Amino acid sequence: MGEVASSTACVEVRDLHVTFPLYHGSARTLRRTLARVANARFEQDSQQRMVVQALRGISFSLAPGDRLGLVGGNGAGKTTLLRALAGIYEPVAGRVTVRGEINALLDTNLGMNVELTGRENITLRGLHAGLSPKRIRSVEEDVQTFAELGSFLDMPVRTYSSGMVVRLGFALATSIRPRVLLMDEWFLAGDTNFMLKAQGRLEQLVRQAEILVISTHQIDVISAWCTRVLWMDHGMIRMQGSPDEVLPAYLRDAEEGAGRPETGDA
Repeated sequence: MGEVASSTACVEVRDLHVTFPLYHGSARTLRRTLARVANARFEQDSQQRMVVQALRGISFSLAPGDRLGLVGGNGAGKTTLLRALAGIYEPVAGRVTVRGEINALLDTNLGMNVELTGRENITLRGLHAGLSPKRIRSVEEDVQTFAELGSFLDMPVRTYSSGMVVRLGFALATSIRPRVLLMDEWFLAGDTNFMLKAQGRLEQLVRQAEILVISTHQIDVISAWCTRVLWMDHGMIRMQGSPDEVLPAYLRDAEEGAGRPETGDA
């Protein structure tokens, strides 16, 4: 993946392919299972390893003002695409180019060291983002106020409850304003009171980002936030266009029960 400094944010994806190796993939039982649940998305690579084709030939481009919603069933490849855009997964073919600072709201624990304190994790994230000491202190104050962790901020994250981890992760992830915002459905996790508080902060982050890519099963979120929709199916693009074009077709297909098997989201 290339990330280039530029006055204008953009995302360009060209013929992107991502595969995952399957160890012991030659076992007959595993091959039969993959054929049943992955719709023949496995093959042998040049090293004779069995691999799953998570993404196949994905191409699109985004410019400032674009708000792209990813829809599709479990196993469609939405999370894999977000992680490829974030630079977590490397393409085996094709290219991903992102210009502009990225913030990836993909997992509450992403980039967090549970052996460090909450405060130390804030400093670590700030250093990784290239922030100045003054800016890191500002982020620390913001996270401390929003997450309301009190004295736990100076305790190891491994001692936190799951709800506290969500609050820290959400506050930290949304305290750094990006130009390109990648978002998965984890942001909807957490207790009701916290999410009511988080909604305004999240909407502000979305408004400030030049480009948004979001994956969610909540059609109302896609309709309200997105200018474009990419419908994914078994690692490929089935349809892309405006919400008015894509969402009715996607919902109609879901209602008709096309019979495609549900698998873990690749």
